[in-house]
Amino acid sequence: MPQAEALLVSQSNGVLRLTLNRPDRLNVFNEALHLAMRAGLERAHEDPEVRAVLLTGSGRGFCAGQDLGDRDPRKGGAAPDLGATLDTHYNPTLRLIRALEKPVICAVNGVAAGAGANLALACDIVLAAKSARFIQSFAKIGLVPDAGGSWTLPHLIGEARAKALALTAEPLDAETAAAWGLIWRAVEDDALMDEAEALAQRLASGPTKGLGLIKRAIHAAAGNSFDAQLDLERDLQREAGRSADYAEGVTAFLEKRQPEFRGR
Repeated sequence: MPQAEALLVSQSNGVLRLTLNRPDRLNVFNEALHLAMRAGLERAHEDPEVRAVLLTGSGRGFCAGQDLGDRDPRKGGAAPDLGATLDTHYNPTLRLIRALEKPVICAVNGVAAGAGANLALACDIVLAAKSARFIQSFAKIGLVPDAGGSWTLPHLIGEARAKALALTAEPLDAETAAAWGLIWRAVEDDALMDEAEALAQRLASGPTKGLGLIKRAIHAAAGNSFDAQLDLERDLQREAGRSADYAEGVTAFLEKRQPEFRGR
């Protein structure tokens, strides 16, 4: 029997859909899934027909982090170099998400634990089923939050809550995550994918150039002074104002019709 694809990939109407597909293992990452995710995100960068990305998981969970099956200390041998795993797999993937000047939507359909939680939180807009849970499970096995978690958590919810989640490894329900500002919205389980798909389609039909510049500006704000951010806004607005989508948006407004953005 052929082995199932670790990542399901489909594309239509400007949306590239990436579905983690190891449902029997809560979509934990092995090398095949790492490589497929990297390839999918590189496609999003390179293909002008991709104007938004929708990431989700198959089965009852989103992603429970790294597959620990090949790291059983009982098998003996040298201790693993987990830093190499981050350098080789997780960090390039997170950088691709962050650098993609197109919207990345994550639909968290169930448990998101460890690196799986932080993969979701690296996306631009996160919707989660109300039954979903976010777990910084690293402390349970003596590790520190990775996949950007030690940066994302305090930036999104502050140091006090970030430390409590990381140190206790307690699950955080989706509605609380939304109330804290960790994610965008918690929705009914049976409405999750419809709402995520509608959002992805809406963004994919938007002014892709301008949306990418919005991402760039907001990402820069965390490290910029107010004056530096004003200068960046000036530069990005100049770039946006020269785009065909800006011209179409203004024309459509003046003609009292819906714009037809081309993503340029």
